[in-house]
Amino acid sequence: MEYRHGSSGRIFCIRFDEGDDFLTDLTGLIRKEQVRQGWFHIIGGLREAEVVTGPKEPVMPPEPVWAKLETAQETLGTGTIFWDGDEPRIHLHAAMGHHGDTLTACVRKGTKVYLILEVILIEIIGIAADRPWFKEGGFNRLNFS
Repeated sequence: MEYRHGSSGRIFCIRFDEGDDFLTDLTGLIRKEQVRQGWFHIIGGLREAEVVTGPKEPVMPPEPVWAKLETAQETLGTGTIFWDGDEPRIHLHAAMGHHGDTLTACVRKGTKVYLILEVILIEIIGIAADRPWFKEGGFNRLNFS
């Protein structure tokens, strides 16, 4: 285990509307506002998303198991933001449900909002951290400087 101590910086209250590309638009806001580290919580709906439901086997590097959601999903999730060089890296896990069926997954791409998605983003300051590529694991891993 490794950790650092920081503080809350700016707090953003964000609304995404029907059809918005959530991850693309959130990444744009992160770039515009230069949020280098942050934590966010989402609540609302997604109508589309490509997600990873876990590894095929518990090995490193993992082989991801992908699923594509193509119907309205009630969504509740939490994520972090750390950069890899010039690229913000979002790590978001969410529970998404439709008619009583729920899937919990790592939300990766193709995110289209259903009706509304509300986000509270809290900037973390006072920590030197990034999320560079971790070759041995096959993923971007949180790293402290």
